[in-house]
Amino acid sequence: MRPISAGWLAVRVLLAALMVGLSAAPPARADVTLPAVIGSHMVLQQETPISVWGWASPGEEIEITLGEMHAKTTADAEGEWLVKLPGLSASAEPLEMTIAGKNTIKLEDILVGEVWVGSGQSNMQWSVAASNNAQEEIASADYPKLRLFLVPLIPSGTPAKNVNARWQVCTPQTVPNFSAVSYFFGRELHKALDVPLGMIATSWGGTRIEPWTPPAGFESQPELERERSQIGAMQAGYQAALKAQRDKIRTWLAAADAAAASGQAISEPPGFPSNPFNNNGAPTGLYNGMVHPLVPFGIRGAIWYQGESNLGAGMHYHDLMKGLIQGWRTVWGQGEFPFLYVQLAPYKYGAAPTLLPEIWEAQTATLAFPNTGMAVVTDIANTADIHPRNKQETGRRLALWALAGTYGKNELVYSGPLYDSMVVEDGRVRLKFRHVGGGLKSRDGKPLDWFSIAGEDKKFVPAAAEIDGETVVVQSPQVAAPVAVRFGWHQLAEPNLCNQAGLPASPFRTDRWNDAINAEPAAE
Repeated sequence: MRPISAGWLAVRVLLAALMVGLSAAPPARADVTLPAVIGSHMVLQQETPISVWGWASPGEEIEITLGEMHAKTTADAEGEWLVKLPGLSASAEPLEMTIAGKNTIKLEDILVGEVWVGSGQSNMQWSVAASNNAQEEIASADYPKLRLFLVPLIPSGTPAKNVNARWQVCTPQTVPNFSAVSYFFGRELHKALDVPLGMIATSWGGTRIEPWTPPAGFESQPELERERSQIGAMQAGYQAALKAQRDKIRTWLAAADAAAASGQAISEPPGFPSNPFNNNGAPTGLYNGMVHPLVPFGIRGAIWYQGESNLGAGMHYHDLMKGLIQGWRTVWGQGEFPFLYVQLAPYKYGAAPTLLPEIWEAQTATLAFPNTGMAVVTDIANTADIHPRNKQETGRRLALWALAGTYGKNELVYSGPLYDSMVVEDGRVRLKFRHVGGGLKSRDGKPLDWFSIAGEDKKFVPAAAEIDGETVVVQSPQVAAPVAVRFGWHQLAEPNLCNQAGLPASPFRTDRWNDAINAEPAAE
């Protein structure tokens, strides 16, 4: 009889574990290890309990020292450990952290200030090197107290524990491939607040919102029943595939044992079913791989630029956004932290021209969710390019929301005009806005554009619009009895209505008709 090798035994044990539905036991760890997000050059969120976690041998005692603070804990049966240290005030004086068990890890150059996460699809992933004035921006990116953490593009079928990334000091060498919106947002805050600033960038072009949403997010919104059913079906299908494969493995094991006993060649084992969630298009797949490993690292809030891949979702995108926001807030356990996002830029999609405005409408509706903010960018777009290059202004506008809403700089005008209400008077419609910012104006000095008006026939026609104090009056000789107004309700709309701070008005409609005839632009 040919002796059975140790390698063959290991394969047999692993396959047998799959047969009985068990995962392999975690390996014994001789060394203490940390997640990548806890490292030298990191920024810790000020005035927030400091979470420090990692892995070690089960039962191993771990001692953590940060400045004058000390704490001890013991790794659990899975080799995992976590401690929370008291929050610190902002400081640019570098700190050291020591984590000691069987081995000792020493982290250096740790600052305390503000930490934000930037996420989304390609317009958030878009790099500094590909943005406007790239050479000048890169050359001037010398900010020793601004730190960058760039998460690689890796999905996961189950919540990942770590990412292959590291904190870096912001320099001309480290900034080129970093998220431009995240960098320019962080730079604005860093300058305005005069505290250390950490930006974590985790984004992937072409992705929908569902992969970024944790299970808790889908569970939080009753309107996401369809998504929960999809996830349940995927889970059931995967479990069924695993069970079916278990039978194949059992058969193969018997044949392999017989072959080994008789000295015959052993055939290749059956393959393992792939996890359907290990995909950048699957619900939870990007949360698992690119967000979960960051939790529970202390943050101030998040910025978000996504939605192009969800075109056609209409107001359901509002439900999805609520799920994402609530999901992230739930897993982080830091309350209703600020969640700021960019309203999509105008662009000539190969689809019905009102699908994009419907996403705009959903994004605007999300402002009713607690502690949210929206930067409008209709005036800095390129309708022939889905990736506008002026990421500087996009980051600045997001920063305005943060500075006013999060940091109490109430003197700032942080939003463009948002539709509030309408009243019909003598054949015309008067529109009232919030966030008029000292008054309304035309951005280019020309007559207001992209307004349309309709009567009961639901047929919209271009309308004349004039500013009257803090309102806009809209009318058309073609509509004697108006009942509804639309503004910028077309994917190509780059309207000129703004406030005195130069922030553009968000597109809107006063109706909720699904069978209206939308006004076409004069020329495309």
